[in-house]
Amino acid sequence: MAMMKMKINGYRLRTLLSTSLSSSPFHSVPSRTFSSSSFENVGFIGLGNMGSRMANNLLKAGYKMTVHDVNCNVMKKYSDMGVSTKQTPFEVAEASDVVITMLPSSSHVLNVYNGPDGLLQGGDLLTPQLFIDSSTIDPQTSRKLAVSVSNCILKEKKENWENPVMLDAPVSGGVVAAEAGSLTFMVGGSEDVYLAAKSLLLSMGKEELQEAIDFISLFG
Repeated sequence: MAMMKMKINGYRLRTLLSTSLSSSPFHSVPSRTFSSSSFENVGFIGLGNMGSRMANNLLKAGYKMTVHDVNCNVMKKYSDMGVSTKQTPFEVAEASDVVITMLPSSSHVLNVYNGPDGLLQGGDLLTPQLFIDSSTIDPQTSRKLAVSVSNCILKEKKENWENPVMLDAPVSGGVVAAEAGSLTFMVGGSEDVYLAAKSLLLSMGKEELQEAIDFISLFG
């Protein structure tokens, strides 16, 4: 197991590491080189105190964004800024190469992914290559979602992306770090996928990679 500096919550870390590699849904992605060049369109769901600041930093970095939030006032704010807004998570997915979620709880995340008009309601055919969840949720929910995502296929295969994949990427640093773009990401998933997502994460995190992103490799 390869690790960078660990700053992850003890409970979450113990639960992740107690899962054998053979049984982990994150282990299902074969080792291959993924490219970040296909991440032209970024979807973001959850524009609260943390999510809005993360999305703003992605906008500053030049990403083309499509966003959704249950708060109509927040949606209007982003629409007035010229950002594409959608009424449902599914519509965000249809317009995005990668979707980031930043939500309050496990139940919110499950609803956004699996609920009516959720991210995965396109059946087995999905547009996004990558899903990144930065919500603070229990690891069982993360693994459940990873299985659901990995069981789907892409509408259009690009480069080495044959199936959609997921990264679990909770953050620490709070609102101040989210505003400053200096969040610490604690990332679980395939190392190849993590490397492809690195520049995206660094748009919201610290410039010094080893201090900014803690990678937990569940692939050995």
